[in-house]
Amino acid sequence: MDSSMVATVSDDQKTETSPSYGLRQHVLSPLETLAQSVSLIAPSTTPTLTVPLVFALCGAGTGLAYLIATVAVVLVALCVASFARESASPGSLYSYAHSSLSPAWSAVTAWALFFAYVTTASSVIGGFLNYAYVFLDEYHLHVSPVLLSLVAAGGAMWVAYRDIKVSAELMLWIEGVSVCLVAFVTGITLWKHGLHFDVSQVRLKGVSAQQVRMGVMLAIFSFVGFESATTLGSEAREPLKTIPRAVIQSALLAGVFFIVCTYGEILGFHGSPTTLDASAAPFHYLSAQAGVRIVGTVIDVGVLISMFAATLACVIAASRVLLLMAHHGLAHSRFGVTHARNETPGLASILTAVLAFLPVAVIAHRGASGADIYGWMGTLAVFGFLTAYTMAAIALAVHLRREQRLTLAKGLLAAAATLAMVAALVGNIFPVPPAPYRYFPYIYGVYLVLAMGWYGLSRQRDRA
Repeated sequence: MDSSMVATVSDDQKTETSPSYGLRQHVLSPLETLAQSVSLIAPSTTPTLTVPLVFALCGAGTGLAYLIATVAVVLVALCVASFARESASPGSLYSYAHSSLSPAWSAVTAWALFFAYVTTASSVIGGFLNYAYVFLDEYHLHVSPVLLSLVAAGGAMWVAYRDIKVSAELMLWIEGVSVCLVAFVTGITLWKHGLHFDVSQVRLKGVSAQQVRMGVMLAIFSFVGFESATTLGSEAREPLKTIPRAVIQSALLAGVFFIVCTYGEILGFHGSPTTLDASAAPFHYLSAQAGVRIVGTVIDVGVLISMFAATLACVIAASRVLLLMAHHGLAHSRFGVTHARNETPGLASILTAVLAFLPVAVIAHRGASGADIYGWMGTLAVFGFLTAYTMAAIALAVHLRREQRLTLAKGLLAAAATLAMVAALVGNIFPVPPAPYRYFPYIYGVYLVLAMGWYGLSRQRDRA
């Protein structure tokens, strides 16, 4: 078989082939493949940055918000895994839509997914700024936020450009250590409070359904990127087995981790002079209360590094989506070229890192905090992910029906995942949120219009 092709085997044991697009083949172990999804989720950042934001919206209902978000994301994970068992491609969800939906709808999926990965990279660069200043402010040092953003984006670009295997191993160790430390402090917190339930959380004291709904929307951001292992279709070993497992495992494990940490954090902040949503480094406080103050500092360091790992994971995922888009005529052909020695999408990696860096540099230069950037860009990213997840769920139903394999169970799964994502998308728009969040749907809408305008012009040029 030609070295530029990768074998795939469907459930009926028919052998098919898909292009490797010049990427390094079969170099990532199952654990390294899982590391891609886990690192983009960046689970250690959720308890430290996202949970306080969700708590500000729904208080004692934060745990319930994460439970609902977990169920919705797992539904999508099962849809994505169904596709991933049949084909492997660097295009992630876009490749599934491309094989099942019309060219226009698959183009929407591609541009939405690329937008989602880039804006998530911008968001976690904002998180990187937030935790960098936790240390810099302690020593009364001032470093330009633009320079710090450049360090995060430039470092991620360099590693992603050099070697996918080194990137995966780096992400695996960084996130693994950070998660273990967060779990350690959470465990001590739960143990110190004894074997009893927190009544305020169980009874949802002072929490309305509207508040939980708003919390669910932000909680979903904690999971985005769980599907990014699918971008490693050419590089993972036994991709038809390892990728679907990575997708489901990352969604489930992250959900359990978030729910437990949320419960422990809210419990640990009872009686605190500072509320959870007002704490810049909540695990600093929880570690002190648990009697392991030094661990809080280590966690802050771990989260800072984890933000870099998440930036790296976003650059890796977005560059591979852009690679496939270039091969399908949705982007300039130069972005479809891989580096001859590194076997990585070099130009696509550079463009992705630059696009992630620019909005952060502008917003930070105008005085916004890292936490604000994390929340704003993360909310923007959710629009792209929800669009791509919806298209993937619909594509699964279309694909199975075309293959005459659409069972009642699969049909209900696709329908439930679609409804969950549409409900989440609508919930981000109505009722109209306060500024600046009210403007984000328009920003995303303008982006899609411009992207599809480019698509229309490209199609006309190809016909001419």
